[in-house]
Amino acid sequence: MNNNWMLLVSFSLRAFLFASIVLHTANGDVSYSFPEEMKRGSVIGNIAKDLGLDVNRLSYRKARIDIEGNRKRYCDINLNTGELIVAERIDRESLCGKKALCVIKQELILENPLESHRINVNVQDVNDNTPIFKKDIIKFEIRESAVKGARFLLEEAHDADIGTNSVQTYNLGQNKYFELAVAAKTIGKLYGELVLYKELDREQQQEVTLILTAVDGGTPPRSGTVAIHVTVLDANDNAPVFSQAVYKVSLPENSPLDTVVVTVSATDADEGQNGEVMYELSHAMEGFKQLFYLDRKTGVISIKGPIDFEEETTFNLRIIAKDGSGQTSYSNVVINVSDINDNDPIIIVKSLNSPIPENVLPGTEVGIINVQDRDSENNGQVRCSIQQNVPFKLVPSIKNYFSLVTTGELDRELLSDYNITITATDEGSPPLSSTKNIHLTVADVNDNPPVFQEQSYRAHVQENNKPGSSICSVSATDPDWRQNGTVVYSLLSSDLSGAPVSSFLSINGDTGVIHAVRSFDYEQLKSFKVLVLARDNGSPPLSSNVTVSVFITDENDNSPQILYPSPEGNSFMTEMVPKAAQARSLVSKVIAVDADSGQNAWLSYHIIKATDPGLFTIGVHSGEIRTQRDISESDNMKQNLIVSVRDNGQPSLSATCALYLLISDNLAEVPELKDMSRDESSSKLTFYLIIALVSVSTFFLTFIIIILAVRFCRRRKPRLLFDGAVAIPSAYLPPNYADVEGAGTLRSTYNYDAYLTTGSRTSDFKFVRSYNEDTLTADLTLKKSAVDDLEVLDAEAMRDITSENKVLN
Repeated sequence: MNNNWMLLVSFSLRAFLFASIVLHTANGDVSYSFPEEMKRGSVIGNIAKDLGLDVNRLSYRKARIDIEGNRKRYCDINLNTGELIVAERIDRESLCGKKALCVIKQELILENPLESHRINVNVQDVNDNTPIFKKDIIKFEIRESAVKGARFLLEEAHDADIGTNSVQTYNLGQNKYFELAVAAKTIGKLYGELVLYKELDREQQQEVTLILTAVDGGTPPRSGTVAIHVTVLDANDNAPVFSQAVYKVSLPENSPLDTVVVTVSATDADEGQNGEVMYELSHAMEGFKQLFYLDRKTGVISIKGPIDFEEETTFNLRIIAKDGSGQTSYSNVVINVSDINDNDPIIIVKSLNSPIPENVLPGTEVGIINVQDRDSENNGQVRCSIQQNVPFKLVPSIKNYFSLVTTGELDRELLSDYNITITATDEGSPPLSSTKNIHLTVADVNDNPPVFQEQSYRAHVQENNKPGSSICSVSATDPDWRQNGTVVYSLLSSDLSGAPVSSFLSINGDTGVIHAVRSFDYEQLKSFKVLVLARDNGSPPLSSNVTVSVFITDENDNSPQILYPSPEGNSFMTEMVPKAAQARSLVSKVIAVDADSGQNAWLSYHIIKATDPGLFTIGVHSGEIRTQRDISESDNMKQNLIVSVRDNGQPSLSATCALYLLISDNLAEVPELKDMSRDESSSKLTFYLIIALVSVSTFFLTFIIIILAVRFCRRRKPRLLFDGAVAIPSAYLPPNYADVEGAGTLRSTYNYDAYLTTGSRTSDFKFVRSYNEDTLTADLTLKKSAVDDLEVLDAEAMRDITSENKVLN
């Protein structure tokens, strides 16, 4: 045993040194010859060099050896050197049996670009198996009547090796009765026959023992022996004869068990036991006993195991017929297996790129599909397709390979993953098909900017709000995924009234809630606009903006401001009322404004205290003070009115002022005006100024009275001189006061006729000035020259005359 092992190792080393490397290379294919039983890692050949491939790019191109089905991977490629090496122990006998040519078919697959090369490795036989006989002793019963030259067929020795490594010769030990004749069968195998060259004599020798040796052609040769025990019997001079030397039949694969394949028949001319024929398979057909059953008596051969065309296409069975006395003959049964379409196509995903960026261009390769079918001819031709409702298609590439490519643009926001069903159908009859599902995920790309839920936002803030309070919330959505869809809010930098927008508002970058940074004052700022930016966290980031209009809502935080008369009492103002004033005569007017707006600036006027409560009334909305009845002689000359001005806010705010009225037709009759004043310490400068103004007023009043008298005389229609006499000093109007959005009390333009009462001595001089604009200037004060006063009174007087003419006409 040790000697045999050493011989095997020695032979393997020599076989490796003399292995034939590249036998043939054409059209991208390469073939190698290689002895079996080599160690793992043994080099078969440099496939990169033989195919002209760049060794440095083998790893990048994912070079690999592919095999069909679930067979073992006997070879692999060294990506560093490009060498084809042994990956598994190769036993030619278990791999190919008695086939003359044992070829391992493999494919070298490279990607980027996709490339395929067929690799055929011819496994060469080495002499690693010893010839073995089925039995330890071969027994013959030969009748003594056997003639010289009679032949007796010997059982073959089985050697798993092929070619010269199989049995090449038989040797028979020296004896005086038999010699050995070796011949070749029609199927190419050797068999031995005992040839009787000296007649037997049972009386001299009943048994003969011989030694038969089978020798193969290996180096060194291997041999096996068997003992032949010959029993000399009485004469049986006829051997069985088959009806056919060769039986040929065709058998479809996958035929049911117990199906009769063929019936062999042999006859023997002898009678009795010598003519009874039994059938059996030769020792060399031992492996076929799992597939076929031979009835020893009838010669019927039936199916015992599964017959697969893809495993074996032809079976050669050797049938032996033996009579009762041991004479034998043989016949061959050749069974040709026909292919039927019994193998479904196999779909193998060789490469798959998932996830796929949603911005890939149409025609991009995302996967490589390999389709295999073990059937032959049309049964093995496969068509491959996918369903029609996906943006992908299969493009045929090299043999049995398809590329899965995109056919249109992908949008993860519309569909984030695809379940693709690949269907492979062969061209058999009937056709067989198989399916495989592939799941592809679409990777997000930042291709969508944030979108606000509204085109613009409006926020209403009550003035005097607390700093830090929220005023509104904006919201934007981004259909992208993860950071590409995460929205961050900010305010675009801008200036409002010369101050940065950040000093007015702030925004929560995560929630979009806008907060007031300061407290707002409606009277200073009624509305403003800001731009809110929504930006995602993609790379590069995308953004959009929206306008937020902020409206300040008025709050009743301003009390009414009385323009005339002075609410503080600092200016001593006295109105003169003619004694002849009739009921509903306008005697004065309280003018007030409110810096608020809306109903907070709706003012109402009320007399809360009067010397004679029934003498005067005030317009609730106009502030005009009129007489309720005619002036009588019994009425007190000095009339004091306390007027309250209230707005319409909640709660309501108010202001009060005092009005001093003198019922008199002549200034000379008027007592010292200062007696009506609450402030007894008025300055002497004011007193002197009042005297000067009253004097000038008296002069011009007399002039106006004369003109009016003439006018009245011409018309012959008497008219009360002092009806509607009102004077509003412009000095009581605040500087630069403007009616805000029409919400104040100075909504309409008021023009009053100007009349001066006679005898005024201490009262303030009344300037009459018409105002037709919303804004009242602050340059109308009491500090005017006498010439200016004359011009003003003259102009007013002329206007009144013109007005009277229109009325009379």
